[in-house]
Formats: sequence, C-alpha cells, structure tokens
Amino acid sequence: MTSTNDIRRSFLDYFEGQGHARVQSAPLVPHNDPTLMFVNAGMVPFKNVFTGLETRPYSTATSSQKCVRAGGKHNDLDNVGYTARHHTFFEMLGNFSFGDYFKEQAITHAWTLLTKVWGIPAEKLVVTVYHTDEQAADLWKKIAGLPEHKIIRIATKDNFWAMGADGPCGPCSEIFYDHGEHIYGGPPGSPEEDGDRFVEIWNLVFMQFVQEADQIVGDLPRPSIDTGMGLERIAAVLQGVHDNYDTDTFQALIAESGALTGAATTGENQASHRVIADHLRASGFLVADGVLPANEGRGYVLRRIMRRAMRHAHILGAKDPLMHRMVPSLVAEMGAAFPELVRAQPLIEATLLQEETRFRKTLANGLRLLDEATVGMGEGATLPGETAFKLYDTFGFPYDLTEDALRSKSIGVDRGGFDTAMAEQKRAARAAWKGSGEKASDELWYDIADEFGGTEFTGYAAEQGEGEVLAILKDGVRVERAAQGDRVSVVVNQTPFYGESGGQVGDAGTVTSDKGLHATVSDTRKYLGRVWSHELSVDAGEIAVGDAVHLSVDHARRGAIRANHSATHLLHEALRERLGTHVAQKGSLVAAERLRFDFSQPTGMSAEDIAKVEADVNHHIRANGSVVTRLMTPDEAIEEGAMALFGEKYGDEVRVVSMGTNDDGKTYSLELCGGTHVNALGEIGLFKIVDEGASSSGIRRVEALTGEAARQWLAARNQKLRDTAAVLKSSPDEVPARVASLVEERRRLERELAEAKKALAMGGGTGAAPAGPEQVGGVNFVGQVLDGLEAKALRGAVDDAKQRIGSGVVVLVATNDGRASVAVGVTDDLIANQSAVELVKRAVAALGGQGGGGRPDMAQGGGPDAGKANEAVAAVRSALEAQRAAA
Repeated sequence: MTSTNDIRRSFLDYFEGQGHARVQSAPLVPHNDPTLMFVNAGMVPFKNVFTGLETRPYSTATSSQKCVRAGGKHNDLDNVGYTARHHTFFEMLGNFSFGDYFKEQAITHAWTLLTKVWGIPAEKLVVTVYHTDEQAADLWKKIAGLPEHKIIRIATKDNFWAMGADGPCGPCSEIFYDHGEHIYGGPPGSPEEDGDRFVEIWNLVFMQFVQEADQIVGDLPRPSIDTGMGLERIAAVLQGVHDNYDTDTFQALIAESGALTGAATTGENQASHRVIADHLRASGFLVADGVLPANEGRGYVLRRIMRRAMRHAHILGAKDPLMHRMVPSLVAEMGAAFPELVRAQPLIEATLLQEETRFRKTLANGLRLLDEATVGMGEGATLPGETAFKLYDTFGFPYDLTEDALRSKSIGVDRGGFDTAMAEQKRAARAAWKGSGEKASDELWYDIADEFGGTEFTGYAAEQGEGEVLAILKDGVRVERAAQGDRVSVVVNQTPFYGESGGQVGDAGTVTSDKGLHATVSDTRKYLGRVWSHELSVDAGEIAVGDAVHLSVDHARRGAIRANHSATHLLHEALRERLGTHVAQKGSLVAAERLRFDFSQPTGMSAEDIAKVEADVNHHIRANGSVVTRLMTPDEAIEEGAMALFGEKYGDEVRVVSMGTNDDGKTYSLELCGGTHVNALGEIGLFKIVDEGASSSGIRRVEALTGEAARQWLAARNQKLRDTAAVLKSSPDEVPARVASLVEERRRLERELAEAKKALAMGGGTGAAPAGPEQVGGVNFVGQVLDGLEAKALRGAVDDAKQRIGSGVVVLVATNDGRASVAVGVTDDLIANQSAVELVKRAVAALGGQGGGGRPDMAQGGGPDAGKANEAVAAVRSALEAQRAAA
C-alpha cells in the first residue's frame, strides 16, 4: 500500500523534478492576509506573489501546505467525524506558476502525475471546466484524450475562482475520481452530484483576469497557475478506499484511540474516534505553530477543537485525560514530514493534558447544570438562550457543547437568545480581534519597497551613519519635504537605527544634515521586514527627498536595550534548563528600561525556580563570555541546535547568536535572532527578576531589570528594608522575625478583642446574663440584636447560643456602620422541620437585603438598614409562629 507520507513525497518530488522550487509549508497563522484566521488553502502564503506585491527568487513552486478550516466562514468543525471528507486540519498539495507556464503545462502536469506516475486509470477520471473556457476543454481533449462527455462545462462560481472582489481571478478546472457504481451519486452538474461517488481530487485555477468590485476589467499581465489537491482525498484513492478516515494515517490514530479508551472503533463509536483523530492533528499542529488555548481569537478556536475531541473521549468512556497520550502516535505518523511537531512535542503534550484536566471539571459541572436546567423538558423543547449563555459565561461551558449534549435528548437551544446575551462580548472581541492574520501591510510600503528595495541596516556594527532620504510620509501620504514642527515618517537607503521587531523596541536618536536640519527620532519601525521608517519630528530646518542626512542613535538607550536583549537570551536558556525543554518563547519586550519575557509553561514558578534561574543568568554574566553572531541558512542553524520561534518567518539567511559556555565547553545559548546585543556578557552588569506571573492560559511572564536599573531597584529595596528596621527599632537582619512576632501578636489581640466584643454584646461583659430562650411556635427561641459585633463573630455566637439552649432556633443580628448582618441557627433535632436558610431569608428581607444562604442548621445574610435589626428578629419570630399556626 502507498502510504500518505509516500504520496506527499512523490508529489513534491515530481514537481521538483519539473523545475519547481520545493517550498516548506508556511505556519498555520497567516502572515499576509488580515481576513484569515488560519491558512486554509495552499495558495495563501503566495497571495502577495500572485498580486505582484512580493517577489521571490523562483517563478514556479510546489508545496504541501498545512491548512485548518475551523473558524470564520471556512468552518468545517461541526461536520468532522460524521462525513467521509470533512477535516479541521488537512494538507493541500499544490503546484504554482507565477507568470511562468499556463493552462497547457498545468493540465499536462496533472494528467501525467495522476495517470502515468500514480497509475490512476484514465476511465476513472472526469473533469470540469468553466462553461466559457473552451481553451481548457480543448486542452483536455488534446492532452488527456478525454471524450466530450468526460469534460463537463459548469456555469456556476464553483468553476470560477477569485482572490476577492478586487484582484486576480480566472476559470477553474476540477478533476473528479469515480469511486464506482456501488456508491450513490452522479457526476458534477447532475442532479445527483451531491452523492459520494464522484469526488473532487484536484482543482486547477487559471488566473488570467483582473477584476474590480467583482467585475472583470482586463487581462492579468502575467497569467498564473494555482492548484490544490487534498492529500487526504488522493490518499484514499491511491490506497483503494472511499473514506478519508480509512487511510493509513487516520487508521493509526483511530487504532490508538481505540486502544487507549478500550472502546470499539466501529459502529456507534466510529464518529467519536474520528473526531479525536482529526482534532488531535489540528491541535498538535496549531500548538506547534504557536497557538495556545484562549478565550478569544485563534486560541478560542483551538480550545473548541480540543474540547470537542475531549467531549468525545468522555463519550467513549475515557476516565482520565486521553489526548496527550496520543501525541507520540501523531509524531510517529507525521513528524518526519513536519519536524516542528517533534520540536514541540513536550509543549503539545503539556498543553493537551492541562486543557483536558481543566475541561473534565467544566464538563462535569456543565452536564450537571444542564440536567438541572432541562428537568421536565421533553423532545422538541428549547433551552433558553440565557441559560446557555450562563453556562458559557459563568462556568466556561461552550455553546456548541451545550447543543451537542442536548442533541441526544432532542432538545434545541435558543441561539438567538444566546447571541443577544453575547452581543456585547462579541463587539468587544471584534474590536480587539478582526478575525485576521497579523497586521496587514499597507500597500504604500509595498510601493516604496518595490521602488527602492529594502533599507540596509548598518546598526550591528555602528550607531551612526549617513543615508539618502528616499521617501517622506505625512499623515499616511507621501510628500516631498517636511519643515519645522512637522511629524513625519522618513525612509532612507541605509540606517544604523534598529526597527522594532522580534520584541525589541525601535531605536531613538537624531537626524541632521548640512542644510541645517535637526530632527528627533522617537521610534523606528520596520515594514515588510525590509523597509525601515524613522518616526521623527523636525526641530529645525527642513528635510526633503534626496537629501543626504546624518543619523545618530541614542547611545545610552541602545546600550540598555542591547543588555536587556542579551539577558533575554540567557533567561530563555536558564528557564529551559530549570523547567524543561518544553519552554518556548511566546512573546517578549526588550526596552531600554526593562525586559519582559513570555514563555510556554503550564504552572507558575516557585521561589526556588526564580532564584535558580536568576543565579544561572548572573553566573554567565560574571563569566563574561563572548557573544558571537554568525550568518547561516535556517536549516543549518536549526541543525546546529539554534532555537527558532515557531511561526516566525525567516529568510534565506539568518543571524545565529551564541552566548556563554557551559562547564562542558559547549555553547550555553544559541538562538536565531536579528536583534542587537552586547559584545560580551559582562556588559549586562547585573540581572534581577522583579516579577513572575501568568500572562494567559499556559503562558507565564517574567519581568526583569539589568545593569544600572537593576542596581537602583536593589538599592531602593535595601533602603526600604533599612527604613522598616528603623521603625521596628531592630537591625535589617532582624526584620523578618520582628515582623512575624508583631503579626502574631496582632492576631492574638484581634482574637481577644473579638471575644470581648462578643461577650459584651451578649451581655456577658456587663455581668448580666445572656438572653434566655422564650417559647415561639412551640420551640425555644433566642432573638437578639448585638450592636457593634463584627459579622465574622456571628457564627461563633450562634453556636454558643445553640449549645446553651440545647434545642431551638437562634437569630442574632449584628449592627456596624449602618449595616446589619444576621445569622440563624437551628439545632440538629429541629432541622427536619425548620431550615435556617429559609428563616435567614426572612430576616434579610426585613433588613432591605436580598438572598442569604448556608446550611439547614446555620445560615447567614445581611442588609443595608441596621435600623431594621429588631424587625429582622421579629420576622423570624413571625415565621415560626405562622408555621405553628399552619400545623
């Protein structure tokens, strides 16, 4: 049998042999399309190449692109597991021509690969063309020898592709495989086309027109080719099965799911095992590409995928977390083709384990609350949307799981009510998240890049330099010059200013010229990874396009930034050595005054962890090891052991920064990094962690200081300690013991004061006997208002009174600062007939409050009107009398 891995390799080998550049799959998080949450097609990474906004050193390419369809308009989540070909994660095989070859070569390649290389019988194939594309139809006849009835003309948008309302577009030609007469369905365009007999396996897109506002306005200057073939679909064909889930990769994962759950993989369990297998792939690859579970955006989609699989594991009877135990099988199946899975395996396992452990609690609570909410509801009933929203908002139970859980009971959910309750949250989410990839690059910067090329950065070796002004932007518009008082963005051909990227802030400084210009640069930004923009204000003179200018970086600020950036690398390695190799950078800020480092870690750091990490970093600073930067290809760097950020785009050449030496002589820190660094680690001076905490789910954040900032922080702390010692009339060394003694003394006095207040309020402090019981409603009753007693003392006072009377009901009201707190106690022999909870609610209502709760033998509440304290006692008395009368 031909394995899925063999098929992927064969496809790429074929096109590479035909002169195509083999391009590695881009990360699932798109870098070039703000409308997409995830890459959902093979051509997405090449969009800017097709539109001419980006150029690459090749004109033809081939790839096996990772794709996810589980959010936004491209959402197959609900169908996954129940159909033969729906997936959240899938691979799209593709070959691309950027103005090189066109229809004839594309059709020739497709037919050759399918029928000659892979040996698919020609009689099993049917093609479609757009109804006006006679050229494509003629080429299919000429190249493949297909008869007229095997070339189906389609007049709908199904066979016409467009990148959007504006941009390249063109007709498609889809290739279908006939799985045989034993399966229901007809060819495309027939009334039975929705059946499963004829399955689309490859789509050839012929980009040849340009459209504006959905209308074709002309021919594309460089006609291009974009094709897409689902690897899972072609694997089914070549492995002689009809169902994608019967292919080798899925069968291996399904078998593992069956083995771990002990549940049969067929019959009523089939859909659940398929959901688990599919969602494991999506979860693993998303985590490997830097996405982690969250409550919004991509992280929320990942959480939905994970929890849907975990819900099905629960249905299968899994008693313990399951998903993380399947990761080794996923890596075994796909790790060779996607090494990021291997590198991220510890993080994937830890993330899945943490998420499933949490979700099992959510699931148990949600199902219990659902059962309570649907008591008495029969088939066809509808759960109110407000209830579904409460489950989501209060208990973290997702709406789709509410629907899923009620489906077996034939109970629906009021989606409209849920959406209404969610409206404000969705508006906030849309404001913070636009369902997009990373920030869209303004086309203006592409124009500048195309016109002048990239800015040459000279700042690794120098902090001053000369440059020629290439462009000036004011209020988002290109201008020729700027005068005193203007705030503008300036692009020069070369600069020592570092542009903000990789967590490092942009440089500040000055720009001057022989013409009398003096400008202050407040920030430097980098666009498209190659155009530097200096954000400056003109203090004197003017600046014009074509001017020669002198650029000077703020030396002290740059020095502090370099120290913090180098310390970040040391911190990263120290965290990995202390916490484990699953630690991966998930964000950073390298500024002049401080550094911040976010990293993957399921749990918080202990005081011992923080101390050890801090000590390790300072050890390497004191050792004053050298900092060496080398230029390498990404593959060479990673092979040598350099750490790369998952999801980060790297060019053909990268900077590899090594720092320090271990006891065994090996490099301590080795990372891909384009930032600026110290020349020797001793320049950092000192490293001090000042804070550690959670940044988001599964992400921890460390904040730290270096050099003079760290020294000043420690000096300030030391001065505070000395000031505290002076107040305590002790030495600094004695402060902890002295403070502990004072705290214990205060606690003792507070306890004694509380007891004294209680005794006084109950009458014990004046020599008078505490209030005795009276008969109310046939039971002993003690009701008393205690002025000045703290609310937290009520429970003890009620317990004392219950012991004193032996059997009966006690109600005590404490008043303080105009408010009142009430506690009701019922002795154990009476709780069958009396409930402290019901009685306290009467008292709370009399006080002008709401609610109140507790246990049948003890309940508490409060209200805003202390003047109604006696009425609260009377309310309980009346309730007892009324109950006696009713009996």
